[in-house]
Amino acid sequence: MNAALAPLDQLNARMAVVEACRSIGLDPTDAELVRLGENAIFRLLRGSIVARVARSAARLPNAEREIRISRWLQAEGIPVIRALELPQPILAQGRVVVLWESAADAEAYGTTAELGDILRRLHGLTLPAELSMPLLHPVASVRRRIAALSSLPEDDQSFLRARCEALDRAHQTLTFELPPGVVHGDANVGNLLRGWDGQAILADLDGFGYGTREWDLVLTAMYYERYGWHTLEEYQEFADAYGYDLLPVDCYRTLADLRELIMVAWLAQNASHDPKAMNELAKRLATLRTGTGHRDWQPF
Repeated sequence: MNAALAPLDQLNARMAVVEACRSIGLDPTDAELVRLGENAIFRLLRGSIVARVARSAARLPNAEREIRISRWLQAEGIPVIRALELPQPILAQGRVVVLWESAADAEAYGTTAELGDILRRLHGLTLPAELSMPLLHPVASVRRRIAALSSLPEDDQSFLRARCEALDRAHQTLTFELPPGVVHGDANVGNLLRGWDGQAILADLDGFGYGTREWDLVLTAMYYERYGWHTLEEYQEFADAYGYDLLPVDCYRTLADLRELIMVAWLAQNASHDPKAMNELAKRLATLRTGTGHRDWQPF
């Protein structure tokens, strides 16, 4: 992140949305924050448009790639969020804003079965030569996140770094049964929105890449097995729709541990200004240290 930029928060994200909208003649006055995480998400114009604010101008190439991916997936018949047909991404307040068509007027999500079906179709696609795709490097991703957590106490930072390195060594020894290919990168029902017409729509394309397809299956598996966020029936419907069950496979536990570390690092980047996130972070750090308490985690 550019050192001159303040950490992303509701106020400076809104300023970026206002500047971006005014630059193209849209009215931003009703912009409402939906979520603040890796990006800030706003609804505006009575919910018909979703504005997504990335943390810094360094995310511009990623935003450009997301728009290209969305248009490719549309052409391939994959239900996916659509970027507005106007010149974008938009640089505003040192950040990157992309405006998307709203999936619906209220947040509702697809099912695990729908997610499994869409992932099966997605993983069967052949990447066109003109669309470059980054190789999936999950360990490198979490290492970068941990390095940016200056607000955490040093003992927590040291613990997370050590856990990351241990998981890196474990990850390098893994073998995978599924062939590598196109992956969404953050596949879970929270990124499968229910559209205006009732159809499930794939969202959040910034983690898209090329790599091990098991990476797209592990979140649904661990949401059931570790946290109880899905029922056994919901998980079985997911596995049946996709055509593969990751849970009994040798690579599952290491992939789940790595995903869990990413979830903790993601939460930590916002915890300093959110008491609810701080409480959840403390709970999750305790779980990583003791190996117990997974069922106490709350979706965030």
